[in-house]
Amino acid sequence: MPEVDLVFPRAYVEFVDPADEEQVFRCDLTWLTSAYTCIFGNGCQGIYADSPDVGCCTLGAHFSDGDDEQRVASYVAQLTPEQWQFHPQRPVETDDWVEADEDGERKTIALEYDGQSACVFHNRADFAPSTGGGGAGCALHGLALEQGRNPLETKPDVCWQLPIRRTFRNVERQDGTAYTEVSIGEYDRRGWGPGGHDLDWYCSGNTEAHVAPEPVYVTHEPELTELMGAEGYRELVLHCDAHVRSRSALALHPADPR
Repeated sequence: MPEVDLVFPRAYVEFVDPADEEQVFRCDLTWLTSAYTCIFGNGCQGIYADSPDVGCCTLGAHFSDGDDEQRVASYVAQLTPEQWQFHPQRPVETDDWVEADEDGERKTIALEYDGQSACVFHNRADFAPSTGGGGAGCALHGLALEQGRNPLETKPDVCWQLPIRRTFRNVERQDGTAYTEVSIGEYDRRGWGPGGHDLDWYCSGNTEAHVAPEPVYVTHEPELTELMGAEGYRELVLHCDAHVRSRSALALHPADPR
């Protein structure tokens, strides 16, 4: 298997958020300076063997909150049948693309089509491109590109954040003061919960996906800026640049080429 073990030595850096002194960023330098890149459509095998052509879109996308859903809804309303394979032949309604999971959490619908399950916005391989867009892949992603936007504007939060993971933790110091720790790292199998270990294929620790000429902190500048703020990202770059100059083989992501 080309996928590396989940546990290996990592280098981290911590620094106070320049925009909020009550927050401290804890960033995984090993991941952020790795050669990972999304290989959807270029070798991605999909997280389930029975749906190899739909990447990690098999289960649909859970919304982070109501604002996330409302933001996406504003762009869903702009999609046309030429851009979205499963566009209803009438004005779009919420029930056409939102469902609740077994725990009542709201998410995009997972639609079965031609033997493969995927998010309702995932145009399948047989969706022919047209003047208005189309083609295989996320309809919301395609809409962003057509409008000259970054896809993080149009897609659910979880979709544009993967495989970067941001988590929050309250930390109390020995002197009784406290701060919020904001971790920025790799969304590996464990980020999916217990079911993540059952995925048939996964990218973040897979050697097949560590082929980018530039590191993650460079290629994912828009996403990291959105997650950390502009000032936080600028300081992260300083630490990542220094790490790249000084790191040893022990600090490399094991999925990176040697």
